[in-house]
Amino acid sequence: MTVQALTGAGADSPDDGTESSTDDMYETARTFESLGVSEELTKALADQGIVSAFPIQALTIADALAGRDVCGKAKTGSGKTLAFGVPLLQRTKATRDAQGAAAAPVRPAQPLALVLLPTRELAVQVHDVLAPLAKTLGLRAVAVYGGADIDRQVSKLQKGVDVVIATPGRLIDLGDRGEISVAQLETLVLDEADRMADMGFMPQVEWVLRRLETPHQTLLFSATLDGAVDRLVQRYLTEPVFHEVSSSTQTVTLMEHRFIQVHQMDKVKVAAAIARSQEKTLFFVRTKRGADRLVENLEKEGLHAAAIHGDLRQANRERALADFSGGKLPVLVATDVAARGLHIEAVDAVIHWDPPEDHKAYLHRSGRTARAGKAGIVVSLTLWNQLVEVEVIQRRLGLRIPIVEMFSNDPRLANLAEWTPLPEEGVL
Repeated sequence: MTVQALTGAGADSPDDGTESSTDDMYETARTFESLGVSEELTKALADQGIVSAFPIQALTIADALAGRDVCGKAKTGSGKTLAFGVPLLQRTKATRDAQGAAAAPVRPAQPLALVLLPTRELAVQVHDVLAPLAKTLGLRAVAVYGGADIDRQVSKLQKGVDVVIATPGRLIDLGDRGEISVAQLETLVLDEADRMADMGFMPQVEWVLRRLETPHQTLLFSATLDGAVDRLVQRYLTEPVFHEVSSSTQTVTLMEHRFIQVHQMDKVKVAAAIARSQEKTLFFVRTKRGADRLVENLEKEGLHAAAIHGDLRQANRERALADFSGGKLPVLVATDVAARGLHIEAVDAVIHWDPPEDHKAYLHRSGRTARAGKAGIVVSLTLWNQLVEVEVIQRRLGLRIPIVEMFSNDPRLANLAEWTPLPEEGVL
C-alpha cells in the first residue's frame, strides 16, 4: 500500500482567493478532511492508503469544492487527478442526492461532470483512479476514447453515467451520433490543457465549451498557462483562482542526470546494462519504427520489453502499460506522442535513447521519474554527432554535467546513481 505524503508546501487558499503558490505557503501536511472533503470520500481515500494531500491538492481542493473556477499549474505526476477528481465527485454526489428520484439516466447520456484530456492512455489512467471512488459514492464513471470499440462505449453510456472521462475526438463523435450531450454539465475539467493545445485539440475543446447550456464550474490544469491556454482561460473561465506548484528547476534537481557518449555498435549493450540494474526502465525514442527496433534488440539482450506507439492496437498499448505499471514488464519503450500524459508509479530510470527535440521535451520525458519528491535517474545516450545538440539542451536547463564516454563492459553502468561524473572525464 502506498501512502501519499505532502512533499512540498501546501496550505489554505489565500484570503483574496486569486492566486497562490507553494513558494509562499507554510510547509505542513494537509488532511483531506481539513480541506473540506466529505467523510465518505476521506474514508475511501484512506482505504487506498491516501491520507494526506500533495501540494496541488492542498492548494486547489477547497476552492474547487466552493464551486470556483480553478487554474492549476502543475506537471504530470504532481497529483492533479485527485486535485480535480475529489471535488468533482463530491459536488456531483451532492447534485445527484438533491435530484433524488429525478436522477434516473436518460438518453442521450447527460453527465453532470466531464474530464477532457488529450490521450487515450491518460483517459484510462484517470478513469482507473476516479471510477472506484465514484462507485463508493454511488456514482458511475465511464471513459470514452478513440482506438476502442465505439459501440461498446455507447452501451456503457446508455446504462447511465454521472462522470465522463473523454478524449476530444471520441467525445465529438459520440455527440454527433446523439449518444451524449454536454448541455447539462455542472463541472468541466480540462486536464493537460497545454498538451491539448500542442496536439491541435483547441477547436474541439471550444466545441465542447460552446455547447454548455447551464452555469458550470471549470477546472483547468496545465504545466503552462500561456499562449492558447491563456486565451482559453480569458475567454471561458469566470474569475478563476490560480494555484501553482513546482517549477522546471525544482523538477530537474530531483533527478540524477547522466550523459553518456556511446558508440553505435555498442549502444544497445550499454542500454541493456543500465536497464538490468533497474526494476522499471522507460526508454524514449523519436519514431515508431525505432521503438519496435529497440524492443527487438533489447529482447536479444535478454530483457523483456514492449513498445507503445500510435500504430499499435489500443488493447496492446493498455496491456503493455498495465504490465509495466504492475512490475511484470521491466522495460517500456515509448515515442514522445504515446507517452504524453502518462502517469506511471515508481519508474526507476528514464533513458533518452534518441535526444529530445529541445529542453522542454527533455523535462517532459524525464518527468516520468522523480515524482512526488522521490529521486530518479535520467540517462542520455549520446552518439558523437549528437554532442552539440545535447550540450544546448543542458545549457537551457542550467545543467553543467560532463558527457562521459562508456562501453558496455563499464562496471559503473550497474549503478549510475552512485557514480558522480567529474569534469576531467568529459569528452568535450
